[in-house]
Amino acid sequence: MVKEEKAITKDALVGMQVINAEGYHIGTVKDVAFTVGKMGISLNVQSKDGETTNVNWESIQAVGDFIILQPKSQTQAQAQAITQATGATTSQTTQAQRLCPTCGGQLTYIPQYQRFYCYKCQKYA
Repeated sequence: MVKEEKAITKDALVGMQVINAEGYHIGTVKDVAFTVGKMGISLNVQSKDGETTNVNWESIQAVGDFIILQPKSQTQAQAQAITQATGATTSQTTQAQRLCPTCGGQLTYIPQYQRFYCYKCQKYA
C-alpha cells in the first residue's frame, strides 16, 4: 500500500497539540516560522507555562489530529550531553557521529541546505 502525500496548510497546523514520542504534551502550535537564508520551516510551539520553542519540521514524525514528534535517538542525546560538557556546537558533535547509510563514509553537514552530504556517494543522506 502506497502512502498518499498530503499538503498541510498553516491554518490547519496553528492550534494543534504537539506530543513528544513518549506521549507527553509539549504545547500548542502558535505559528509557522521560516528562517531567512535556510531551507525548511519550524513550528512555534507554546507550552502550558507560556514558554515558546521552535520545532524543526524534520523533527516531526506524523501530523493528524495531533502533531507527534520523532523520538530522540541515543546519538542525539549523547551529542547533547557532549555539547553541554565540552561547549562544542551541536552541528560539530552531530557531524562527527554521522555515517553514510549507503557506504559507511563520513557525512558532512551543509549548513546552507541543513542536510548531511556524503562526498563518497556524491549525494545527500
